[in-house]
Amino acid sequence: MWLASEMAAFAHVAELGSFTAAARALEVPKVAVSRAVASLEKRLGSQLLTRTTRRVALTPAGALLQPHCQRVLHEVESVRRRFASPSAPQPLRVLVDAGYGRLLVTPLVPRFLEHFSGIALQVALTDTPPTEPGETWDVLICNAPVPQPALVQTPLGSPPLLLCATPGYLQRHGHPRSPADLNTHTVLRALDTRQAPPALELRRGAEQHQVRLRPALTVNDPALVHSSTAAGLGIGVLPEFLCRQGLAMGKLERVLSDWWVAEPLELAAVHAQSNAGSAAIRQFIEFLLANMAPVLAASDSRPQSAAEQIRSDRYQHRTHPHRPMPRSEPEGG
Repeated sequence: MWLASEMAAFAHVAELGSFTAAARALEVPKVAVSRAVASLEKRLGSQLLTRTTRRVALTPAGALLQPHCQRVLHEVESVRRRFASPSAPQPLRVLVDAGYGRLLVTPLVPRFLEHFSGIALQVALTDTPPTEPGETWDVLICNAPVPQPALVQTPLGSPPLLLCATPGYLQRHGHPRSPADLNTHTVLRALDTRQAPPALELRRGAEQHQVRLRPALTVNDPALVHSSTAAGLGIGVLPEFLCRQGLAMGKLERVLSDWWVAEPLELAAVHAQSNAGSAAIRQFIEFLLANMAPVLAASDSRPQSAAEQIRSDRYQHRTHPHRPMPRSEPEGG
């Protein structure tokens, strides 16, 4: 007999792309999720997932089974909510892109709970953000979400990407004088490791230049790119907010300072259109706009987007016994 719990566990792993994230969403140990999926594969007689150290992917059999398991999960959630005690608050389930979630979202969680103690918050990090509405998350925070008619996107900020390096690295290897000079340097970038590295597109006014690079370090975590750059390992392609302190303290220097990376980040909060009336979702996104947008706003004269200009007196100027939110940047760089 097939068990709904096993199908639900598989549905979570398939949607979140991670056994760890699925375990967090289900509030069970990771080993329980692994055993449930293994049991389901044994019942089916076919492998449903391929697992590597970097990712989890669906096999053809898994892709065939996934929509059925999603429907089972939807029915289970519907029954649970229908018979839940009216006084029991429903948790706000936040799914966050792992790279920028650790830097920008998780430091804000304690402050959010201080302001909204009546909201039960569940935060899970994922390396593969979903592209469609799901039953396992209410709000998704990610970079450049795929537009979908059933999803509502709220821009949080478009921080520019800069080229930076330590003075020591530039002293040893020289200062690039043109974009083409980057081909002789070690370049560090945060990219999707499952895809071939795209060309680095730089812009100076109306002038654009495309550089085909073979990065020495390609990871999906901007914090690791920052720490590697701060260690003098190469020229990092970094969000302005992440290298702001290092530049101000002279620990980092701009490289090709009159050029900008053509495509900035496009960080956004996403939720299903069907949940547009949720007060908890609205309060969480308003809180992010008030506290995240000022961090993402560039300190230069670059024109800011509407999301970057948003400020909320409700959070920014309220007298509070705690210290102001620290910068989302590692010490020393």
